[in-house]
Amino acid sequence: MAIIALKAWYLEQYEPIKKVIQQPCSLRLSRNSLLKTGLRADFLDDRLEVEGSDWFQLYLSGRTVEFYIQGSGTYLVANIDLVSQEIYFTKCTSISGLEPTIYYSPQSYYQAANEAISSTLTTIIDDLATRSRIPLTLEITPRTSGSPLRLSNSQFKKIAKSLLLISDVTPLSSISGADRSELLIDSNVCVELGYGIQTKDHGQILLLKMERPDLTGAIPFDMAGYKQLSFTNGAQLAKSLPKLIETLLQRYSLF
Repeated sequence: MAIIALKAWYLEQYEPIKKVIQQPCSLRLSRNSLLKTGLRADFLDDRLEVEGSDWFQLYLSGRTVEFYIQGSGTYLVANIDLVSQEIYFTKCTSISGLEPTIYYSPQSYYQAANEAISSTLTTIIDDLATRSRIPLTLEITPRTSGSPLRLSNSQFKKIAKSLLLISDVTPLSSISGADRSELLIDSNVCVELGYGIQTKDHGQILLLKMERPDLTGAIPFDMAGYKQLSFTNGAQLAKSLPKLIETLLQRYSLF
């Protein structure tokens, strides 16, 4: 029976999968069994080559070693037996599955905030794109005035696959209750933010809010675990936002 070799690429740092697979593979495998949470395979490369590889040395030192395996997804190395040339992997969720985009969810009612954030973000992403080892792009949700929000599967995918989701939670109005006033934010932003909370971790979401002297109160849901930045004008935003975005992107080792 012919052996069908699977290609595997060592993921040293963040890089989109479609770019990873264009490079020479790090390891060739013959799969023995595939489980829901793992994979067992024989490696077909020379034992001495595997033993001398950078990723194997990291494995010996106790570091996490991640691979993308052709047709199967991303896995962590769980155990290696050099004598029998067997290697065991456990399934994992990888940042390499993300696209190099910053997704911005704008509100379309308070134009002072909209204009300040949009222009500042465009300037920041243009600057970062010139310094990043992987080109970055800014994706902005299109808003159609007077029409209900209809997010397509493509739009959901863009949110889930983005490096960062930035939402404009500038208040549009307020409701006075018995104990306190509650601020209302754009319902379209709420829908996209809700989906982002389901698909992204805390470090991948940033909330921007322009302070409005005419509105007081608190947002009626708890976002304490997420990065938030309040600003009073475009100049203040332009001073604070670049450093914050670069800090949030540090996990991807882009710079």
